Amino acid sequence: MVQQFDHERLDVYRLALGFISWLSLLEEELTRAGLLSRVREIWGHLDRASLSALFNTAEGNGKRQAKSRAAFFDIARGSTTEAAACLDALVAKGCCSNERIQEGKDMLVRIFSMLTRLVDRFENLGTGSRPVKEVSIEYETDA
Repeated sequence: MVQQFDHERLDVYRLALGFISWLSLLEEELTRAGLLSRVREIWGHLDRASLSALFNTAEGNGKRQAKSRAAFFDIARGSTTEAAACLDALVAKGCCSNERIQEGKDMLVRIFSMLTRLVDRFENLGTGSRPVKEVSIEYETDA
């Protein structure tokens, strides 16, 4: 049986990995076309932002305190907007078309939405807005 960390079961984590794979294909295309050297700084930022989204999602899911979890998921969410801005910059620099980056932007929108729901969920824990439900158990004693 293959053991997994909890974050590996998160759909948002898997989607973030998929985005990184998609970026690798785009990087190969830009390299073959001789365009990557023109946008090396943007590409570096895009790479860091996509990895930050992935890493902060994993780390946030490993936190035990709800506020800590929300904070890490929120940082990951911010990294997705940075990645989207980097894709826009690639278009603005003439290295990619809007059509070429649309698949990546679609993934980022989904990642952002999933992280937003996670942030909302963990920010609201303990505030009374979302009650925690427990299973009722009857205890018996030998006495």
